[in-house]
Amino acid sequence: MSATDPNRVVLTGENPFIRLSATDGAPETTVASFWRILFSPAGPGHVLYLKSELTGGDWRIYADNIAMARWLQSTVQGMLNPELADLSIPVTDAEFDRDGDTRDYWTELVSAYDEDIALTWHGAGDPLLVHTEPSAAAGERPYGVCTVLIPCDGARLTHNGTAAAGRPWPRERDGRPFSTCALAFSESWTEIR
Repeated sequence: MSATDPNRVVLTGENPFIRLSATDGAPETTVASFWRILFSPAGPGHVLYLKSELTGGDWRIYADNIAMARWLQSTVQGMLNPELADLSIPVTDAEFDRDGDTRDYWTELVSAYDEDIALTWHGAGDPLLVHTEPSAAAGERPYGVCTVLIPCDGARLTHNGTAAAGRPWPRERDGRPFSTCALAFSESWTEIR
């Protein structure tokens, strides 16, 4: 058996996410998908897809490489969340920075013209290595992924100093502790050659 994945790598990078709700099982009040892309056909860059009561319940997109953000919408991100396949959602030019150490906390910082957003994860649990294969079958995921997921007990998202309502909730993934908020590092997505 070969140790090399036979599929084509379409992107590699990071994709930490935050999903908050008022109570366990309630509709999500904040959904944030952050990407730090190291390699993709549209180049490297950062993008934040955000929907929250802080955005009036509308999707907002912040990026430093608009072509990469749009490519991601038309591929992996649009598959993960079909609402984000809508290429008419405006993209705001932004700058990105980060702070922290996963042993204590991890913060991603997004700065646009008149907006400052901070996404913070803390209370990291044991990492999970997840590897799924892409499928050519209709109705199945056309992309596979190999990623290290680090579930976090705590997460916070602020927009211009105002914290999003809700909190993360514990989950299980294949019988292991997980969360509605996680750091996804060393993430590579593939498709069938």
